[in-house]
Amino acid sequence: MSPERYARISEILATRQPDLTVCLEQVLKPHNVSAIIRTADAVGVHQVHAVWPTTRMRTLVSSAAGSNNWVNVKTHHTISDTVNHLKTQGMQVLATHLSSRAVDFREVDYTRPTCVLLGQEKTGMTDEALALADQDIIIPMIGMVQSLNVSVASALILYEAQRQRQNAGLYHRDRSMLDEEEQQRLLFEGGYPVLANVAKRKGLPRPHIDDRGQVVAETEWWAAMQATVRQ
Repeated sequence: MSPERYARISEILATRQPDLTVCLEQVLKPHNVSAIIRTADAVGVHQVHAVWPTTRMRTLVSSAAGSNNWVNVKTHHTISDTVNHLKTQGMQVLATHLSSRAVDFREVDYTRPTCVLLGQEKTGMTDEALALADQDIIIPMIGMVQSLNVSVASALILYEAQRQRQNAGLYHRDRSMLDEEEQQRLLFEGGYPVLANVAKRKGLPRPHIDDRGQVVAETEWWAAMQATVRQ
């Protein structure tokens, strides 16, 4: 990859926030899912969680604008499995829900490991999800409308989280919070997408990307890659 491409990807990896995420509970409309993923990428969220009826979520490629390549989407079968998984990582779980215990979303400390729960477009979150959350949050509104589109709500909350984290100096540009294995995966897949696709089809191991953004691999690996290309 070019030095400019390597520098850009390295900057993205350095500012990723693996302890900030969102969880979508049966958010069904593809354009909403895609818009949320796009916002997640924009604020440095590394992984989005979703309770989804099938193993593959539907998104609109045009709406996601390539964000699917940079944000992992992990699907779960039940909300309890999802929340328990997140809480084992020490995350506070916030439910976007109007209730007597809800607080203004701007009053929350997002510098803590955080997951924001977002519910289905028409019915909102299930009672089970609400019971599992640590705190309900609301976006104050003074007009006739009493709710926002789920993708709009997620954007407001995530950008508040970004604001707080930037003020706290959590967006490091000199070191990444991602482990080395994940950084190498994204450097290869993002910097060499054609090679990555061929290697995946062939079942070849992922090569190392050095500090200049170049592929470091044995002669046998390159020979296997070339043989695959000719097929």
